[in-house]
Amino acid sequence: MPPHALPGTRDNRGVPSIEDRDRRLLAWLGAGLLAGGMPTNEVEEDVQEVARALGHPHAQVGALPTAVTITLSAGRPSTSERVEGGLRLDQLAEVAALQARLRVGSIGPEQALARLATLRADPHRYALPGLFAGGVLSGVGIGLILTPAWPSVLFAAFLSPVTVLLLRLAGASSTIRLLMPLFAAFATSVAAFGAARLGLIESPLWTLVAPIAVILPGATIVTGLIELGAGAMVAGTARLAHGTVQMLLFALGVGAAAALLRVPLDQLDPTRPVDLGWWAPLLGIVVVTVAISLLESLPLRLLPWVLVSVLATYLAQTLGTTGLDSRWAGAFLGAFVASLAATLVEFLRPALPRVVVFQPSFWLLVPGSLGLVSVAQADVAPVAAAGAVGEVTLVVIALSLGIAVGASLARPLRHVARRLGLAYLLGPLRRGG
Repeated sequence: MPPHALPGTRDNRGVPSIEDRDRRLLAWLGAGLLAGGMPTNEVEEDVQEVARALGHPHAQVGALPTAVTITLSAGRPSTSERVEGGLRLDQLAEVAALQARLRVGSIGPEQALARLATLRADPHRYALPGLFAGGVLSGVGIGLILTPAWPSVLFAAFLSPVTVLLLRLAGASSTIRLLMPLFAAFATSVAAFGAARLGLIESPLWTLVAPIAVILPGATIVTGLIELGAGAMVAGTARLAHGTVQMLLFALGVGAAAALLRVPLDQLDPTRPVDLGWWAPLLGIVVVTVAISLLESLPLRLLPWVLVSVLATYLAQTLGTTGLDSRWAGAFLGAFVASLAATLVEFLRPALPRVVVFQPSFWLLVPGSLGLVSVAQADVAPVAAAGAVGEVTLVVIALSLGIAVGASLARPLRHVARRLGLAYLLGPLRRGG
């Protein structure tokens, strides 16, 4: 969604035609949804709904993770738009709100185009101090959930600012952005293995995960599987390949740190440290929810909705993991409930898109965390890691199936919220809220 105008057919006065305007609007809208991390099949469906509302029932939409192409009918001119960088969740919420308002006719195309043109320039709501505070809280919260032991939680609090700093530098340098997984994993692993050697922490392989959990590619890998299941073969394969390469870079960073420090195999035990009581993960959920709001510039009024979705996801995942004694069962139930809960929130509050509520649940489902531990084991202790790699594969597949099943069952509810209207719920949209 760059602020420049796209070339196209103009009338005799040099003014872009209505078709040009609508193609550009749909392309920018699709690029914004893709930049927010939405699966390509959902983006195509959402953009087609807006096209129908604008009077183009035969519009064709082709979405890839890095670009979207729009034509208003077969044989007509097309418009393509690249996806240039990601969007924060508050910006994604704005894109989705514009999409909803275009569907119900509460905003005109020109107004929507003007807002999309300036969206990326919106400053972070909490500025740099809030960003670093969110990074620290995310490490603490994920530590309380993944590694509920005070030494591991304190380690996450101290190392999380390194991840935030790398995220800031990645925005200014393509080289750092490419190698960020390697840098982050290496720096965190050196600190974790060093602290374990001094007897300050236990299970460094798990402890090093919390500070870098927010940049692990678990969501990318699962989204790729969802796209493959929906028939988006090119997008799904590309996203899976990208996520896999990122995971390998993370594992390479861990392996390089282990080799540099000559870490003995007994320090690579994948057993999680669990010293705190049942309250630790619940407190972690609240802390992570606050961290998400600070990192992603979400207004605090949305905090309760995100918390409801994350808490429901955690309880479902715990029920499956402990009740059925299976990680993949917990992953399936967690993903299933996360998808349903996010859709229910969108039903109750149409101005808040399901993807904004759903994406934070990936931090809780942590497929990337389990994947990093397993792949890192394969890098430094191949014989012991064979079973772990197989298990994480099942977990990732279970996650994608849970999301797909939950989304399928929630689809009628989503259409009720979108198509039947519910005037008292759509009122804020018509007022511009």
